[in-house]
Amino acid sequence: MNKSFILSIALLFLFMGSLKAQQTEKTSSSGLKYLEYIPQVDTGSEGFPLLIFLHGMGERGDNLDKLKVHGPPSFLDEKTDFPFITISPQCPDKSYWSEDILLPFFDEIIDKYPVDKKRIYLSGLSMGGFGTWGCIVAKPDLFAAAVPICGGGNPKKLEAVKDMPIWVFHGAKDKVVPLIRSEEMVNKLKALGSQVKFTVYPKAGHDSWTETYANPKLYEWLLSHHKN
Repeated sequence: MNKSFILSIALLFLFMGSLKAQQTEKTSSSGLKYLEYIPQVDTGSEGFPLLIFLHGMGERGDNLDKLKVHGPPSFLDEKTDFPFITISPQCPDKSYWSEDILLPFFDEIIDKYPVDKKRIYLSGLSMGGFGTWGCIVAKPDLFAAAVPICGGGNPKKLEAVKDMPIWVFHGAKDKVVPLIRSEEMVNKLKALGSQVKFTVYPKAGHDSWTETYANPKLYEWLLSHHKN
């Protein structure tokens, strides 16, 4: 084996060892663990748009690597130019997403990071989809747009978000969270005059999030919305 080949291999391993994951493990003042991603691009004076991602039930616990299976955390370690500060909290084991856990956390994140407060977005899948619905209803003035995926909530509380840009996703064959849970939310919003978007994947089961988060048009849609 010649020396130049050995040197090339050594340099390759040295380079690979120097690569840093783009997501950093953090802990909030309340003890909630989360993944932090900050784009390596110039944001100007207004700050970065903020995307908060809420995971599903299977990712609860105290190991943040579990979050990297689905949603934005699954691809952000390989990106430097994703245009959002992306914060992915981890729900403690045997707990569920609730406004009591999340709303104080959101306030802390917004104070801590260089966030454009006109461009704060919330999205989640399954349990995180339910959490998304609950949080936007509880604090509608905070968010510029929301993307609940295979979730649900209380249609009677939707008056507060009838003017919010919302894009709902669900799989038609979902046996974990039936499609009706999203349909009842969307139907109520439409009855209130909302321009809600609704995408149903006709062949998808519970996993309606992989295709959704892989779609660049989702992020273009988010960035097209900001609070006045």
